[in-house]
Formats: sequence, C-alpha cells, structure tokens
Amino acid sequence: MKITILTLALTSFLAFFNHKLEVDLPINHYQCIGSHNSYKEYIDPRLLSIIDKTDTSRRISKGLEYHHIGLSEQLNLGLRALEIDIYADEKGGKYAHPKGLDMVGKQANRPYDVEGLMNEPGFKVFHVQEIDFRSNCLTFKKCLQELKLWSDNHPSHEPIYITMNAKDDTLKMFNFTRPEKFTAEVYDQLDNVILTNLGKQKLILPDDIRGNFPTLEEAVLKKGWPKMSKSKAKFLFILDEGKSKTMDYIKNHNSLKGRVLFTNSSVGTPEAAFLIMNDAIKDLQKIKENVKKGYFVRTRADSDTREARTNDYRSFEAAKESGAQVISTDYYLKSTLFPSNYSVSFDGKSYFRTNSLF
Repeated sequence: MKITILTLALTSFLAFFNHKLEVDLPINHYQCIGSHNSYKEYIDPRLLSIIDKTDTSRRISKGLEYHHIGLSEQLNLGLRALEIDIYADEKGGKYAHPKGLDMVGKQANRPYDVEGLMNEPGFKVFHVQEIDFRSNCLTFKKCLQELKLWSDNHPSHEPIYITMNAKDDTLKMFNFTRPEKFTAEVYDQLDNVILTNLGKQKLILPDDIRGNFPTLEEAVLKKGWPKMSKSKAKFLFILDEGKSKTMDYIKNHNSLKGRVLFTNSSVGTPEAAFLIMNDAIKDLQKIKENVKKGYFVRTRADSDTREARTNDYRSFEAAKESGAQVISTDYYLKSTLFPSNYSVSFDGKSYFRTNSLF
C-alpha cells in the first residue's frame, strides 16, 4: 500500500513538474493556427457576378470568395494569429465610398460604414480598394481597440501574432483609387498607432528580443525567444512585405532598434528573426531548418480557396510537419459560400499546441 501511495504521489509530482516545464517553454516551441486577411467580410454576390463578366474563368472572384467572423470571435475559438491589411489615409475619406457600392446600387444586400469611420484620418483596413472593401473593423485604430479589450478580458492568453501588409499597389481595373505610398514617415505613424492603442506593456518588441546583442538575428540564434510565462497577454507584430518596403521600415533603425514590428528579413541580415515562408510543401525542409535554428516562421495551409474547393489537406499537413510556429488559413471553419468539408485544426479541434519539432 505504501509503495502504491508513494508511486501515485511521485507520478502526480512528475505530471505537475512536466506541466510547469511545458508552460515555461520558449514561445517559438509552440505552433498556432491563425487566419489570413482576418478582417475580411464576404463580397456582395452581385458584385462578384460583375467581376465575373471581365474574368469568365472566375479566377479572380473564386480567390475572393471567403470571409471571416469577427476578430474577437476568432480569438474566442482559440486562434492566436491574425493578419491585417492597412491602407494609409492621412486626411480621411479616401476610401469612404467604394466604387463597388455604385456598381451594385440598390441591389447591395447590406449597408456600409454606417458610423462614418472611413471619413476619419488614419489607416484603413480592407482587402482590395473598390471591390473587396467590407471589413469587420474598418479602421486599424478600431481593430487595435477591439484587440486590447479582448486581451484585457483574457489576461492569461497566449501571445497573438499579427502579420501586416502595407498596401499601396495601384490597380488599373475599374479605375481604382490610387493608394498613398508607405514611406519611413508613414511607418513611424504606424508604430505610433500601435503603441498608443495597445500600450508598450502589451507588445513583444524587437528591442526586447535583441537585448544587449549586436543584432536581432544574433539574439534570436544565441539567446532565443522569451518563455511563455513572460509572454502572456502580449502581441507580436510582423511586417509581411518585400525588400523595398521592408528597407523603408528599417531605414535609420538598424536591427529594428526602436521599431514596433518585426520584418520578413532574409536569413543572414541583422533584422532576421521572423520569416514568411508560405509554401509549406515546397519549402518543407527549409522551414524545418530555420525553425530548429531559432527563427519564427509563418506559413500557409491554403490560399485563394483552392484547397477548400478540392478538400486538399497536403499543404496543411506539410505546415504541421514543418514546425512553422504560425499556420495561416481561411478555413478554421468550413466555408459557407460554397460546398466544402475542408477545415483545419489540430487534434481535438484546437488551434494551439506544443511544437513537435523540438
């Protein structure tokens, strides 16, 4: 009997000790599933049909045929990664009346921006000007305020990773509005909006990770990332852009000193810490290698609705195997816009787990 009691006590202690160890793993030793273009609402069907008249293959409209529930609802499900696209709008009103509203006219199936938020100065959140403009948080400020409120109400939540696209592409289709360009000064404004609405205490910053190391990359490879217990109720932002925009963000901020966002910088550069590697099948081995070295990696389970339409889980399986810490999807829930059984989650319908690569 004494042996049995001793065994049970030892087993309980080891289970508790192992649990404590797991809680205190570095944040890059976990995997999470998050949403792509997390703010996006569905496009009016009438507008999609108008787009189809200029693209009979439906390539464009099929790729746009997805949508998401609200940001807080996604976080309530357990998602711990989001993606937010922003457009600069210094004076306000630049995107207040999308051409798609006129194209659809009275056949639009729901109102748009009843609060007049699009007339306010500041960054706007939507996918494509004029046609894919409906968003569950129309301004970046509004998005951040919602995230802050949710976080304050869930003070022990795991860190939330937010990739961002700084959108300023000029599109000729339908005589689209020409966006304002992102410059180093506009990025200063972006940093300030995040700091003002979330607060520095809510952020995992490049400066925090770099510490006393000469570069951010050296810190990541030699010291590593903070423990989960030190990262609760925090957000980590990443600028998901190509070299030109990334260099504008880095300008005068070598190794991202004083910046808020991490960048998708190439391995071997001072700023390399968080990598965007979206093709989980093609880059499977490279992702594994980078994750094991200490980098954070975001990859995708699906894109442009293709996998959902064919119930193809190959990219998702590769993403899980790769060890990429952030896996992005449009389908944490099944599509309601076309027949499909495709949806992604870890075992037990969860969206967060320890990383099997470690």
